[in-house]
Amino acid sequence: MNGISRRRLLTAGATAGALGALSACSAGGWSVGGDSPAGETPTQQARPARPIGDGSTADTGAQPKQPTATRLAEGARPPQFVVFSWDGAGELSNQLFSRFRKVAADHGAAMTFFLSGIYTLPESKKHLYRPPRHAVGASAIGYLADRHIHATLQQVRSAWLEGHEIGTHFNGHFCGADGVRNWAPAEWRSEIDQAVRFVTEWRTNTGFTDLEPLPFDYRKELIGGRTPCLEGQAALLPTAAALDWKYDASSPGGLQIWPGTVQGGRIWDFPLQSIPFSGHSFQVLSMDYNMMANQSAGNPLGDRSQYDVWRAQARDTYLSGFRRAYESNRAPFFIGNHFERWNGGIYMDAVEEAIGRMAEYDDVRFVSCKQLVAWLEAQDPAVLRRLRTLVPGQAPAGGWAEFLGAAGARSA
Repeated sequence: MNGISRRRLLTAGATAGALGALSACSAGGWSVGGDSPAGETPTQQARPARPIGDGSTADTGAQPKQPTATRLAEGARPPQFVVFSWDGAGELSNQLFSRFRKVAADHGAAMTFFLSGIYTLPESKKHLYRPPRHAVGASAIGYLADRHIHATLQQVRSAWLEGHEIGTHFNGHFCGADGVRNWAPAEWRSEIDQAVRFVTEWRTNTGFTDLEPLPFDYRKELIGGRTPCLEGQAALLPTAAALDWKYDASSPGGLQIWPGTVQGGRIWDFPLQSIPFSGHSFQVLSMDYNMMANQSAGNPLGDRSQYDVWRAQARDTYLSGFRRAYESNRAPFFIGNHFERWNGGIYMDAVEEAIGRMAEYDDVRFVSCKQLVAWLEAQDPAVLRRLRTLVPGQAPAGGWAEFLGAAGARSA
């Protein structure tokens, strides 16, 4: 969106070694309280909002619609978690943010929206952004028009009230030789502090007086992000740990196995994954950009005569990755996307179709990164270690009861 630059690729020939309704499911270690339906936006909070700073944000208490994670019952099969996330998360005239909030509501899904901080900063105030190793106000993705900032703030507010997570995609989206891969931990800290400041001071910077505050304390809510082009994770992690972040979603080409931790066990590593590319013998990264890079050589305005074929191929690729996990090790399935109209918007249609197909399966949980962290942290560490021994496509030979029963857990 808005001129997003390149993403790390797994291109041709390259490989890298529900019903979503979150219904009560104690056997799967997942239960829900009595929050209002996913499509309903609450108009009041459990307690009066306490304004923070200039009133751009407010403390309204615990986030609505958050399921309660409990431990898997002994020998129980894990649910199939699917994590859809969106990089940038701005609402433009194509209204894709609002479109996928509706899709999520239709399937009882929670998602993660990685908000770019400068999408809340007017271009007239770009002098406030001081990106590491770049000129003041520089940005590889540009700035949103004021009307789109206004719409984005509305979407972010509604999304959080509906139970979605608001993470960060940082700010200027600098990739490549002079990009974030070269930043030091202190420079990542500066970038994060600025992203948080833009989100928590939008009222001062925009002058908007007709919008309610974002209903959360962003400094407390922010527990993870995804770096531009999936670059720079190694130097980001010490800063993320110092900020007590819970996860990072910046690893590329991860295997479809159960997540592990990095940074001395302090941060969960939630990678985009290598999944079977429909119609090909190689794998592709589970992200819309990588589909487009393979189908139209990175040209977002490719051959129109191929759009229907490419859309079906993208949908089937997502489904092949989903089924490989669902029918075997039940590893959480991570999918990353952008609000974009590449190749006529076929990737947005493919994602929507894929969500609908996945929702037809039993035991599927569409969750945010934050919700997945809560579930993982509620589990017996021995069970998680056991789950991580299953490689992509490998189901427990003796069945789940034997594999995750008391004996199986002890042998992990």
